[in-house]
Amino acid sequence: MVIRVYIASSSGSTAIKKQQQDVLGFLEANKIKFEEKDIAANEENRKWMRENVPEESRPVSGNPLPPRIFNDSRYLGDYEAFFEARENNAVYAFLGLTAPPGSKEAEALAKQQA
Repeated sequence: MVIRVYIASSSGSTAIKKQQQDVLGFLEANKIKFEEKDIAANEENRKWMRENVPEESRPVSGNPLPPRIFNDSRYLGDYEAFFEARENNAVYAFLGLTAPPGSKEAEALAKQQA
């Protein structure tokens, strides 16, 4: 399983840049392995991301904007979905990964199962 984060290295939007930094920074800080896929520098990445964001997750008009998060080819969500998972201490579940022992998420799961 590979977490893939689709970003735009040359986005004119400060909001998109901040969201991308937020997602990538969280993954790096938590030592979660991921691949960064730049849609601004690579047409194949852009095409793949646009084709693989499910219809119900697309904007009403225009194309899906980064950051978009996938586990292999399974679409996980956009920044809002990631942020919500982080707020609920459920990022590992969101990413389809097992929470490491001692993490807030693992402790919350242990409490639920007790």
